[in-house]
Amino acid sequence: MLFKPFMRENFIPLPVALISTVSPDGIRNIAPYGCLMPILRPLDLMAVASAHRRDTLANIRATGEFVINLPGIGMADAVIPTARFSPPEADEFELAGLDPHPSTEIAPPGIAGCYAWMECRLDRLYEEKAYVLVIGKVVRLEVDDGVLGEDGALDLDRARPLMMTGSRRGMHFCAAAAIGRFEPFGAMAPGGRDPLAPLYAQDADE
Repeated sequence: MLFKPFMRENFIPLPVALISTVSPDGIRNIAPYGCLMPILRPLDLMAVASAHRRDTLANIRATGEFVINLPGIGMADAVIPTARFSPPEADEFELAGLDPHPSTEIAPPGIAGCYAWMECRLDRLYEEKAYVLVIGKVVRLEVDDGVLGEDGALDLDRARPLMMTGSRRGMHFCAAAAIGRFEPFGAMAPGGRDPLAPLYAQDADE
């Protein structure tokens, strides 16, 4: 079956992230985003695609700071209240009934109840006619201990990361699931050695 090219998100499960920002006047904002991704391993950069007319983007332009909050499926009810239009002077934490999670390196708070929080500073903006690509540098990454396995990796059965696929009429929410298969990064490298392994060993010692 053939589909219109713009319907590609119907067949790519997307992560659901809640991005929290604060305006120069101190007004807290939250908005859900699905078009985001890390930029290569092991860089500390995240890319977020945004429409031009978004309070989130305006706040990032003005302050250079934002938090990428990663919710589990238990927070699916937070998506629509934070996606609805609200005036710029409205505190979206209060409108959505969400509590703040304190940030350490930047001013905007994270969102309590999420399983991970990426505190980001704006690295650069790529401006296009139909969209803006926001590149953020992660300056602090915090993960709830309760969703980590013994090896420090994310336990998908505990975290149940919230994801979605599109359709003609709306969004279908889902979760990532483990299939019980593991392959080391070194399996892709000559000699079976991961050239980036020392970086991860250094991180584990910090």
